[in-house]
Amino acid sequence: MRRHRPSEGGGMTAHHAPGPDASGGSTPADRTLTAEQHAEYERLRRAAGVRHRRLRGAGASVLLVLALVLAPLAVVAAWVQDTVSDTDRYVQTVAPLASDPAVQEAVTDRLTARVVANLDVEAITDSLGQALADAGAPPRVVEGAQALTGPLRSAATTVVHRTVSGVITSDAFQQVWEGSNRRAHAAVLAMLTGEGQGALGATGDTVQLNLGPVVDQVRERLIDAGFERAAAIPDTDRTITLFRTEKLDRAQDAMLLLNVVGTWLPVLTVLLAALAVLTAVRHRLMLLITALGTAATMGLLLVALAVVRRVYLDSVPGSALPPDAAAAIFDTFLGFLRDSTRTLLVVGLLTAVAAYLYGPGRIARGVRRTADRGATAVGRALGRTGLSTGTTGRRVAEHRGWITGAVIGAGALTLVLWNHPTVGAVVLVLALVLVVLAAVAVYAALAFGPGAGEERGAPA
Repeated sequence: MRRHRPSEGGGMTAHHAPGPDASGGSTPADRTLTAEQHAEYERLRRAAGVRHRRLRGAGASVLLVLALVLAPLAVVAAWVQDTVSDTDRYVQTVAPLASDPAVQEAVTDRLTARVVANLDVEAITDSLGQALADAGAPPRVVEGAQALTGPLRSAATTVVHRTVSGVITSDAFQQVWEGSNRRAHAAVLAMLTGEGQGALGATGDTVQLNLGPVVDQVRERLIDAGFERAAAIPDTDRTITLFRTEKLDRAQDAMLLLNVVGTWLPVLTVLLAALAVLTAVRHRLMLLITALGTAATMGLLLVALAVVRRVYLDSVPGSALPPDAAAAIFDTFLGFLRDSTRTLLVVGLLTAVAAYLYGPGRIARGVRRTADRGATAVGRALGRTGLSTGTTGRRVAEHRGWITGAVIGAGALTLVLWNHPTVGAVVLVLALVLVVLAAVAVYAALAFGPGAGEERGAPA
């Protein structure tokens, strides 16, 4: 082992724990490094630092990619968990369909057609013509009675349509609708998991809605109105096809998987994103990238929902459901998913803006400087009236960075604890945070009296 002699001039002293030397003795605790040894030490230290930063950067990148890939799945899983697996949330979601004009018109037309189809108008006119002929009525009168088939069918259709519409547009129908959906919630879960049938069920490659209770109520009202033949309305064919797809089995498998992981997948996604920010060498930059990536994935999810909506509307035949009613059903059922996606997109963009404003960019420095000058000007103006926060204000000014972080953290926690926050809720929390931060800045400025602007100056 080569041993270095102490340099006579500009060597450095390195401190080592005593230990045995090559001859079996002990080395001194202090040993002087030559300039070459010190340069080699610095090179190795920098290389180790570079490797450490590269490992942290690679780990943060992997965590970020996983978080962004899982983000859309987490949103869909949360929608499945909250909208489908929760009875109250499900009923709240589908309840507006009972009062939607397009859906009401579609149901009214469908039930009217079925009722009129069971009215044998031709038999009525034939019986009338035969009765007139037996009574010795002129042939022209008998032919005129037989020509009443069209007008009688039209009149019957009008009466039936008005009766059915009265049922569908009444509060009773909405109550029946909500009650049926609440009782059939287990059937909804069964449809999504591919097990059993109910008010909303899957048959082969179709998803159908059972309108049995509505048919029964319409039949009773028609009988009460004098249409005794309405009692012949069959109990079969009491469903409306919502959509048809050849990949229903795959969708059921996917929904079942998402329902199982619906509770933990969002938590895992948030943890991965947080670890990516904490692992990165430059936390603020990684937070900015994570926020922008989240906003981008939410934008892609909105585009995907728009594409799915178009595919769904194209797959529903007009004879089964009018396009406007089909659109209402899709928009209502997936409304929470779409709203949640928009909310996360807005949150991502706002987080990215906040992360940028905390950085060294010229625009960020200008915004901070302008805000501080504005707060100082307000504080100086209030100070001229005799207001002053004194020692407390100075302490606030000294710890303003921590206070700002606490306020922002409180706003973020509020959104986390908010039950399904919307874009409006995000804007409201943001406004409250900005108001509190402005109040803190003015309170701190008041500690320095009317001359605060000249004494302190605006920080960079």
